[in-house]
Amino acid sequence: MTLGPLIVQSDHTVLLEVAHPDAEDARHELAVFAELERAPEHIHTYRVTRLGLWNARAAGHTAEEILGTLNRYAKFPVPAGVASEIEDTMRRYGRLTIERLSSDEAPASPSADDTAAPQLVLRSDDPAILREVTSAKKIAPLLGNRIDERTYPLEPWARGELKQQLVSRGWPAEDLAGYTPGEPYGIDLEQQGWHLRDYQAKAVEAFQRGGSGVVVLPCGAGKTIVGAAAMAEVGAKTLILVTNAVSARQWRDELLRRTSLTEDEIGEYSGQVKEIRPVTIATYQILTSRRKGEYQHLSLLDAEDWGVIVYDEVHLLPAPVFKLTADLQARRRLGLTATLVREDGREGDVFSLIGPKRYDAAWKDIEAQGFIAPAACFEVRVELPESERMDYAVAEDQDRYRIASSTPEKQRIAQRIIEKHPGESVLVIGQYIDQLEAMSDALGAPLITGQTPVDEREQLFQAFRSGEERILVVSKVANFSVDLPDASVAIQISGSFGSRQEEAQRLGRLLRPKAAGITASFYTLIARDTVDQDFAQNRQRFLAEQGYSYTILDAHEV
Repeated sequence: MTLGPLIVQSDHTVLLEVAHPDAEDARHELAVFAELERAPEHIHTYRVTRLGLWNARAAGHTAEEILGTLNRYAKFPVPAGVASEIEDTMRRYGRLTIERLSSDEAPASPSADDTAAPQLVLRSDDPAILREVTSAKKIAPLLGNRIDERTYPLEPWARGELKQQLVSRGWPAEDLAGYTPGEPYGIDLEQQGWHLRDYQAKAVEAFQRGGSGVVVLPCGAGKTIVGAAAMAEVGAKTLILVTNAVSARQWRDELLRRTSLTEDEIGEYSGQVKEIRPVTIATYQILTSRRKGEYQHLSLLDAEDWGVIVYDEVHLLPAPVFKLTADLQARRRLGLTATLVREDGREGDVFSLIGPKRYDAAWKDIEAQGFIAPAACFEVRVELPESERMDYAVAEDQDRYRIASSTPEKQRIAQRIIEKHPGESVLVIGQYIDQLEAMSDALGAPLITGQTPVDEREQLFQAFRSGEERILVVSKVANFSVDLPDASVAIQISGSFGSRQEEAQRLGRLLRPKAAGITASFYTLIARDTVDQDFAQNRQRFLAEQGYSYTILDAHEV
């Protein structure tokens, strides 16, 4: 009997032997419920978390399936304690439900100060569980007087906060209370010359079945089309929240191309334009802009009778929008993202307030179907010159990353990489504006930063798409929702420390299928033996999570 590639440990970590012939199959099944923690070259470490198990349960997976995966690929028997903990954790999801009380279920003898039967209730089939959570100091104020031993009323405003508190206590509630239909507004998909891909249709179906939640798809796999199809299914006024004005205009263009909507029916609500239409596209930036300490535009979220709110790049949802989203639990909510990872650790709030993961398609599966391009990933290690090494050695901790990641040596290596890819379209991506300006001058290539006017950005992006510009130097403004289908080479010269979500977005710039069918190349330039290299190890976790191997090269090998 062949021993499997996994070692399941009693601390809920799972070790994956990368070179094992079954490693890819095991990784694919692990991704359903486990989070990758470390990804060195030979052994990858995953952790089975409560949130991962609850997301899997909400997406329709069972404890039997998950234990089946572990038992099938394990080199040694799965510890009994881990197996029972997985079963217990998944059993907790849905033991509490939030429901809408029907009129015939109202209390027979309401107290004198009751003016109406409560609309929402917290229920459990186990009175002991209900007693445990309702006695918690942060939960008790959200509930009214007990209706019976299995039912407590709650105020409509408490729906979101209650779900947050229940998750934090380890008892995630299944929200069955339904959603307001919103103001009806007919939206049709116009599928002349194209059709929904199978995984897109499954994602829309999963969202419709749950009413709210998150769809996880790789960049280039058509998340915008999933959003459009969900809007058509709901058939109501829609608010779409996006990362920036460029993304807003790309959403508008895609909706005009794929649906029956006209320009007059789609409004943009950003720093430049303030339009509210049946379909309104707003930026996170404008929602979280403050004047005299007040978030003056957050009221937009409740300004209309929206039937659905779409959160694009939901892993970037700003904290102030979470707070208001807690008050919007009666609206359908669709989160779209390439990764559920949040650098601020608020994945639990996404689960509670936007909804659990409803659908997740493996990147490599979609690549195998030809819908996104294959990619080869490289880490190129650069030596700091002696003078920079000394500067790095004596610098304060907060300055070391900038010194290491901004070394001019990266400029020379980037030029050599570009020479290795004649005729291909190249993105050079970085974090620090002075570094990018120097790179732009050295390459004679246009630079796009946050200071570049939106119209100029769109002109440069269009010149890149048409082939008029072969190289673009871009800051992190190009991380999100920028459609550059012909980019086949990306050179990452600096980034936001160890951000996995940024790694997802930057790799995603390359994954639109190429007309010539070529493999994309993703290079990350790293200063050897510095914090730059340390942070790179965290970013690589994302590549490994999605099944991408990466090759480590010395600069002289380029």
